[in-house]
Amino acid sequence: MIRYSQERKESVLKKLLPPLNKTVAEVAKEEGISEATLYNWRNKIRDSGKPVPGKSATNNQWSAEAKLAFIIETSSLSETEISQYCREKGLYPEQITQWKQECLQGFEQQKEQERRIKQKAKSDQAEIKSLKKELRKKEKALAEAAALLVLRKKLKALYGEGSEDD
Repeated sequence: MIRYSQERKESVLKKLLPPLNKTVAEVAKEEGISEATLYNWRNKIRDSGKPVPGKSATNNQWSAEAKLAFIIETSSLSETEISQYCREKGLYPEQITQWKQECLQGFEQQKEQERRIKQKAKSDQAEIKSLKKELRKKEKALAEAAALLVLRKKLKALYGEGSEDD
């Protein structure tokens, strides 16, 4: 098994990333490294949180994590800096803006979902309270009925009546 230095890995991986966006097959052929090794390296840097394009060279194939990483990286940049950043990464500033809007919509949906969950929990608590109240009433009625039966039995035993039922 061949061991590659970290510097070599980084230089090879730069060819897979924007702005070059070469395919794994092209880089494997150029560098004489197996495609499986390149896929493995690419997946490792993707898992580490670095923005890496998906299976194709189109910009629509970025993962959600990569899109979020771009949004975070560009959040403090000016428009000209964002333009420069996008040129380096092979993106358009409009894509970053769109991704930011999608994230915000996701947060709004999450907020709405949380509101519905709180509302459901509140209604569930009210239902539980009413059911407990009803259960207490029924337990009291049952206890009263049991006490009456015991008293009736004692009364019959006291007056010496048989075990005849009314």
